[in-house]
Amino acid sequence: MDKEHIIHKNQTVLTVLKRLDELASNAILFVVNNDQILLGSISDGDIRRGLIKGLNLENELLDFVQENPKYFTSKDYNFNEMVNWREHNYRIIPVINSNKQIVDIINFSQQRSYLPVDAVIMAGGKGTRLLPLTQDTPKPLLMVGEKPIVEYNIDRLKLYGIRNITLSIKYLGEQIKKYFKNGEAKQLTIDYIKEDQPLGTIGAVSLKDSFVHDYILVMNSDILTNIDFEDMFKVFVEKDADMAVATTPYEVDIPYGVIETNNDQIIGLKEKPTYTYYSNAGIYLIKKTALNNIPKGEHFNATDLMEKLYTSGKTVTHYPILGYWLDIGKPHDYKKAQQDIEHIKF
Repeated sequence: MDKEHIIHKNQTVLTVLKRLDELASNAILFVVNNDQILLGSISDGDIRRGLIKGLNLENELLDFVQENPKYFTSKDYNFNEMVNWREHNYRIIPVINSNKQIVDIINFSQQRSYLPVDAVIMAGGKGTRLLPLTQDTPKPLLMVGEKPIVEYNIDRLKLYGIRNITLSIKYLGEQIKKYFKNGEAKQLTIDYIKEDQPLGTIGAVSLKDSFVHDYILVMNSDILTNIDFEDMFKVFVEKDADMAVATTPYEVDIPYGVIETNNDQIIGLKEKPTYTYYSNAGIYLIKKTALNNIPKGEHFNATDLMEKLYTSGKTVTHYPILGYWLDIGKPHDYKKAQQDIEHIKF
């Protein structure tokens, strides 16, 4: 957690003014007691208004404090309210737990959203098709530009306020653990689950004991994308889906005229049509309750979960990615990623 916006209630008003000056355009502080309980917020304007009312620099800090600042509750907050506050230029907002202790600070000048989502990144594959590059290095740690493939995905999750990330590891997994550790360096919480045997594209999620939030995003580690996670979440909630599958459009050009028939009769003709199909992009947003359909410790694919849900009457939708997406599975994909990375707008 970034603590530069937190100050103790016993600090002097002059100390606060100096801190606010250092924060420049992000000039707001949240006042806490010894137990890190949020007591209020203070800005230059609060001090100015206090001085106008007759207070002076010798007054206690709490005399200047705005006692009812906006805040998020870590496990229970309203997504639409978050969007509304952001659009009304509330840039820096504390996150509190059930005891009203500050556990995080959201800064919308540094991140785009704050989604009530946990993430699981599938990072256990051998990357056989990329040998010999993956002989001694797990595919998620192969460098694309200046950082590993999987780090782009972790940084993008962080950009959308997804702080709790689990990495599912197997092949050379200790290297991944050594690289990211517990996530503290990125102000994230990163933990690990290990597949003792291959569990398919989503089976390893069953090894995770618990999640913080009610929505879980599962994604492959070896994709490069600038998907808008907030828009995907917004559409998911609006459709009251149980599972959403991110997809990429795939166009097929037919070089001939296509005849449409009904039994033996021609009912239409399309001249050299283009058909658009949607391919699975390896990113899934899932209600936590739907994860109960994944058998514990068994080989199970994301497509198995889709089928199990929609055949039982649950809502499974797709979310087309309109931006960049690349599955780095083969050598020519890896080469393309190295070429594209300089031009992708993240």
